[in-house]
Amino acid sequence: MRADLFDYELPEAQIAKHPLPERDAGRLLMLEPTGISHHLVRDWVDLVTPGSLVVLNNTKVMPARLHGAKLATGGKLELLLLGPAALAGAWQAIGRSSKSFKPGQVLSVGEGTLEVVQVAGDGELVVRATGALSIEEIMRKFGETPIPPYLKRDAVAEDRERYQTVFAAIPGSVAAPTAGLHLTSSMLARLASRDVELGHLTLHVGVGTFRPVSAPTLAEHVMHAEYLEVSPQLVAQIARARLEQRRVVAVGTTVVRALESAALAGSEGLIQPFQGTTRLFLKPGSEFRVVDALLTNFHMPQSTLLMLVAAFAGFEPTMSAYRHAVIAGYRFLSYGDAMWIPRQGEHAV
Repeated sequence: MRADLFDYELPEAQIAKHPLPERDAGRLLMLEPTGISHHLVRDWVDLVTPGSLVVLNNTKVMPARLHGAKLATGGKLELLLLGPAALAGAWQAIGRSSKSFKPGQVLSVGEGTLEVVQVAGDGELVVRATGALSIEEIMRKFGETPIPPYLKRDAVAEDRERYQTVFAAIPGSVAAPTAGLHLTSSMLARLASRDVELGHLTLHVGVGTFRPVSAPTLAEHVMHAEYLEVSPQLVAQIARARLEQRRVVAVGTTVVRALESAALAGSEGLIQPFQGTTRLFLKPGSEFRVVDALLTNFHMPQSTLLMLVAAFAGFEPTMSAYRHAVIAGYRFLSYGDAMWIPRQGEHAV
């Protein structure tokens, strides 16, 4: 299947550059087999089937963007820390500077120092702390929220709170699981009042989530790896939901990817506890073994996230819904509006 089939015209004015004053104030496009309807995000609670199991990604965005200088020359630099490297005490990073990085260089970030241990292509580095502050302490004291590059602005104070879900708990992401940004503590309490069960997993969102498919076909695309954990507790919750014919609802594409990865790792497509990385590429033709319904944002043209949505809801309905959303003035991408897809399938009640 050609990647350019997932292209659509996205006006710059419809890319949401800032969050709305209230998390749950966005618009919600509901895509069903019977057609499209329009709602508000705060009304989503009333659209979830009572008794459903709603699964959330509890990853926490790290303050992973650092600004500093090369100690020897004073040359300015920017680092995006991606996560621990195979080398003990070191982290993977992507660096930007007017001149290329070299192994052995010492980088100054606030009161901390980092040494460049390895250099690869595309600005990829491995760094480790050499001073009194660890990498985690440098991030905590001097790091900025790594908002997406398509926002075309620097991070501001509100991003530290709003580019983070209210249920974030496990640090490790360099991008937010954006569907979860809409949910408030009040919405979660309302779900509980409707006998909706909540479950949690962890998938740390990597920088690859921003990269469109550059290969001409989906079959040629090399999927980025992301770390995830699906606990025995969540597996038991899903098993009970299946036994009782209750729906499994994913809040975000990251939850879909995690659950379906854990199911593929199990025997006969049955989900099992999972801890490790996944390169699962869900695209039209993929089978969904766990998820019945999806709450998601509107994604970039030719992105793997859009392809996942098209796999879940169908290619033509998805692309038609996106064109409809553009005409209707929906706000797109991380701080934008949302879609609700209560797919009809073998697991649905």
